[in-house]
Amino acid sequence: MEPSVVQQVKNDPNYRKLVKTRSRYGWMLTWAVMIMYYGFTALNAFDKEFMAAKIGDGVMSRGVPLGLFVILFTVAVTAIYVRRANREFDMLTDAIHRSVGQHTGTGAKAGHAAEVGQ
Repeated sequence: MEPSVVQQVKNDPNYRKLVKTRSRYGWMLTWAVMIMYYGFTALNAFDKEFMAAKIGDGVMSRGVPLGLFVILFTVAVTAIYVRRANREFDMLTDAIHRSVGQHTGTGAKAGHAAEVGQ
């Protein structure tokens, strides 16, 4: 990519919005997952009686459903990120392609490449 095109992309307000929003959102979800994982691990390490306590009259301990919840939470967080990325972040990326393409005269080519995934 030519340096002038890179500079145009960096100067595009949609690019700055995309980078700022995606970064903040990604870190927020990362912290949520880290708190969940480390909380589960800390609970296992420091409160074994709580995790080993049986649920009802069965043989299942509290740790099993909590572990399943951690896994499902991670899957849900991933789905939430993908949904927003497919809606908002892809629209901003397309707007950047169109904006830079208008200035360089390659808008149709860049837009077509984005559609076919190149």
